[in-house]
Amino acid sequence: MSTRIVGDLSKLPAEGYRTHSLWGWATLGFMAIEGTGFALGAAAYLFLMAGAPQWPLEGPPPDLLWGTAITAVLLASLVPNLLVSRAARRGDVRRTQVWAVVLFLFNLAAVVIRAFEFPALNTRWDQDGYGSVVWAIMLLHTTHLLTDFVGTCLLTVMLFTHPVSSERLSDVDDDAVYWAFVVVAWIPLYLLVYWAPRWVA
Repeated sequence: MSTRIVGDLSKLPAEGYRTHSLWGWATLGFMAIEGTGFALGAAAYLFLMAGAPQWPLEGPPPDLLWGTAITAVLLASLVPNLLVSRAARRGDVRRTQVWAVVLFLFNLAAVVIRAFEFPALNTRWDQDGYGSVVWAIMLLHTTHLLTDFVGTCLLTVMLFTHPVSSERLSDVDDDAVYWAFVVVAWIPLYLLVYWAPRWVA
């Protein structure tokens, strides 16, 4: 009599889409862990804001231009992100290549804009509690932005320089899921960093 372990994923193949592969489950697990990190950062921000006599503690709130620009780029990137995911799951190599390039350009634009965001925060990381928590949130999201930028870049190059197998298309779909997470996670952080100081003023 064989023993069957409920929730055993060891028999899943390396390739497959979403929950049909080990990498899909790994991506979901990673997003759950990192989502907790974002939630903790947001909770720390709200805790400090609730106990502060004013918010920010010193100086003006962050400038809206660059934060709003990156938000618009990230939201717009969900369109090519969805299209590259659909093309990969259909096995359409040509469309996957095209949309991967478009998505990479959106990733690049987001990284460039983020570089302009930090000076426009109007605070230093070591200025006070406000500056520290704002920079912590921004750096946490920037880490994810950069890791996905590198991942998307490498996958896009491989789509043109290596044979495109079903495993590679599965990787593209996993990357698209992760990019959607990076975009969705940014929305509450954008509201906290850029709008909360204006709402409580």
